[in-house]
Amino acid sequence: MSEDITAGLAPPDRLGRRLWDLRISVTDRCNHRCRYCMPREHFGPDHKYLPRAEVLSFEEISRLVGIFGALGARKLRLTGGEPLLRRDLHKLIALLKTSSSMELAMTSNGSLLKSHAEQLVAAGLDRITISLDSIDDATFRAMNDVQFSVQQVLEGIDAARIAGLRPIKLNAVIRRGMNDQGIVDLATFARQNGHIMRFIEFMDVGHTNSWKLDNVVPATEIVARINALYPLEAIEPAYRGEVASRYRYADGSGEIGIISSVSRPFCGSCTRARLSAEGRLYTCLFASEGLDLRTPLRRGDNDDQIRQLIESTWTSRSDRYSELRAQRPKSRPPVEMSYIGG
Repeated sequence: MSEDITAGLAPPDRLGRRLWDLRISVTDRCNHRCRYCMPREHFGPDHKYLPRAEVLSFEEISRLVGIFGALGARKLRLTGGEPLLRRDLHKLIALLKTSSSMELAMTSNGSLLKSHAEQLVAAGLDRITISLDSIDDATFRAMNDVQFSVQQVLEGIDAARIAGLRPIKLNAVIRRGMNDQGIVDLATFARQNGHIMRFIEFMDVGHTNSWKLDNVVPATEIVARINALYPLEAIEPAYRGEVASRYRYADGSGEIGIISSVSRPFCGSCTRARLSAEGRLYTCLFASEGLDLRTPLRRGDNDDQIRQLIESTWTSRSDRYSELRAQRPKSRPPVEMSYIGG
């Protein structure tokens, strides 16, 4: 009799989706003010970040990772804000590598990576994704809105490569009229340097980024622009729940990915759970409310009790916001991207 590999794991949600990916925001702080995420007019000098006492400790994060792992999570990604603003992040990575068998990745804006890459690899980081919205310096500065030069991020990318993090994935959020003129340049840069470029449709995450459908450059247009210079071939998904539609260059020189949450929603195969820096569980990037896990952690609930809370939330999940975008109630704004990561 064959062994049931799903025994002991969380049952699927109402749409048959199993828990597989866990994304953890380790801080709500960021040193960029990207227009699509933390626009300056809403996140100015007076913006109040979470008090340190309200942020999960490394030990609390590690404990929750163990519980999520028992429920079926196999991929773990650290996000922010900017995760490298969390002091001693390498210690958390080392702790997670010793207490979990999950693949461990991180998403960063690259601003601090040059001085941290070697330490992160030594601690056990498996993969990294770096935000790179343009390789044109003026456009890049306009996108991050803190006059941070693209050269500093390029140096961080190179430091990550030298440290052994490869292949490196680069993320670009494409917004019409801001950086869409550089789509092919980004593809060329990644192609020439052995990186994987991923283009993300501008999404209506949160309620402060002035999202309009007219600003979205759809996946078909992005692919067409690149294909006109570098012929592309579609690739089958590597696993259920992979959010990026993948294409390889016909000449064998690499691949790109397109995350098309707006024009081609992939809600039906979403396997992601998200944990905010203060310990709230969100079952959708566009959710308005999250389940408080910090309180039961700190009042002494045991692992089984917390596991039951998480399992109950997951199995009752029916989120498919991107498929029902036009029907979303306007009275319940979604949580900001900077609060739960991308």
